[in-house]
Amino acid sequence: MPARIPSWAWVSGLTFGAVAAVAVLAVQADAGPHPTAAGEPKPSASASARPHPKPSAPPAVPAGSGAGRRVVYSLGQHRVWLVDASDAALRTFVVWPGTVSPDPGTYPVSNRRDATTGSDGVEIEHIVYFAAKSGLSIAFSNAVDGASPPAPAAGTQTSGIRMPKADGTALWTFATEGTPVTVVK
Repeated sequence: MPARIPSWAWVSGLTFGAVAAVAVLAVQADAGPHPTAAGEPKPSASASARPHPKPSAPPAVPAGSGAGRRVVYSLGQHRVWLVDASDAALRTFVVWPGTVSPDPGTYPVSNRRDATTGSDGVEIEHIVYFAAKSGLSIAFSNAVDGASPPAPAAGTQTSGIRMPKADGTALWTFATEGTPVTVVK
């Protein structure tokens, strides 16, 4: 007479098989197309309230940076704002300053140059000159290849303020000759 399998073993085996089948179906469903609703879903009373991370707002234009259409450069934040005539920031971005920084104050864009080689040997473009210090011209620019500037050799003075390529293009378009550049701490 063959041995009889206890009922608990049958129930355990069937439960394990059902869980495995559901797991396989869940993986297949996740890999397939996902339908989307035509409108925004309305939360139900039973829906759990989960906070959704909100993108952080860009830093505000520094107080005391003037009024009207201008470029604002913060020495401490290593950040530039392109500000329109209504004092709204059109764009803001982080920059890589040189070893020589301009003094706080307001300067007009004095000259622009399409492209050249920077003092660090890097091909740069969209050069916007606005100040001078220690015998060096201070200007915004971006590397043609979009790279961040290399660390200068010890004791080397550099006055270029570099930025990512897309930001350099935006600044070049915005900062025509005579545009005020306000430098703040």
